[in-house]
Amino acid sequence: MFPASDNPSALPEEEIELYEHYTLSVDAGQRPIRLDQYLAQRLTHLSRSRLQLAISVGLVTVDGQPTKPSARVRPNQVIRVRMPYPPPLDLTPEPIPLDILYEDPYLLVVNKPAGMSCHPGAGVYSGTLLNALLYHLQGAALPATEQNQARPGLVHRIDKDTTGLLVVAKEERAYFGLSKQFFEHSAQRRYWALVWGHPKESAGTITAYIGRDPHQRKKYRAFPHGEQGKHAITHWRVVERLPLATLVECRLETGRTHQIRVHLAHIGHPLVGDATYGGDRPRIPLLSPKVGQQAHQLLEIMRRQALHAYELSFTHPITGERLTFTAPMPEDLLNALDFLRTLGGPGLPPSPQRSV
Repeated sequence: MFPASDNPSALPEEEIELYEHYTLSVDAGQRPIRLDQYLAQRLTHLSRSRLQLAISVGLVTVDGQPTKPSARVRPNQVIRVRMPYPPPLDLTPEPIPLDILYEDPYLLVVNKPAGMSCHPGAGVYSGTLLNALLYHLQGAALPATEQNQARPGLVHRIDKDTTGLLVVAKEERAYFGLSKQFFEHSAQRRYWALVWGHPKESAGTITAYIGRDPHQRKKYRAFPHGEQGKHAITHWRVVERLPLATLVECRLETGRTHQIRVHLAHIGHPLVGDATYGGDRPRIPLLSPKVGQQAHQLLEIMRRQALHAYELSFTHPITGERLTFTAPMPEDLLNALDFLRTLGGPGLPPSPQRSV
């Protein structure tokens, strides 16, 4: 048994951190027993009922195929298990306002503001989305840890200074059902991104492996070969060409950490305001002092990476209904677009109205 995927490079960074991965090779002398019984004997820290739920939603495969809890385990089979990690137990509820777009007994969709981390991590102990959710959901039925202590269930994340949509599970069945969709990429996410300069094409697909920067461990890089990173695909299209910058829409096919930020910087168009990937300084030819002044004015307006998760689509894990949510563009990004539209330029007359 290995407490990880046999192919870690195929797993998004966020999945490695939010989910446990196990690969089990069945012994040649194993007698046929139920799959859920076999897993409960091997993964003793997980309850049989939780394992049954994981099997029923397809998070457990036998020789690459999903199956049923009652299926018989046979010699030499390979079983792969993906289990959502229980959220941390030491979170404190905090009365932080939340912009909730949708809520029912099973899940909620929230529009996260800039500056809020999704969960506690290195150097971050409070003020996170999970702290706020615990306060908002007090007394409600939530996904349980193995000790049956209720905690909210994150199934995906966005960066601290990225704004936009997240879905959060409020009970166990929704937790597993949503997890499966994010593993299989059937949940769709679209982003608005303001990038420096003007891409030559009107649309495209970026395919580049993403891995840790060997010189800066908190930073990621795009690599041409898979041995240095994880396969990542971002689809993009131009929404509006403006002086100095371009508004693009991005659709994720994979979900690597910092994927959009790394990919756009890789093709020479980093996000405006993205200090990590070079967008915190003008990335255009400064043809005159006036252009340079305008570029710095833009950075004064956009003091973070200009990235907003504006659309989220998934199948409701309980009702089976396909749900799609959109979040309005945040004020700082709207202000940046307004500023750029007033500049005009060749083929770009002033257009102060907000078109997005």
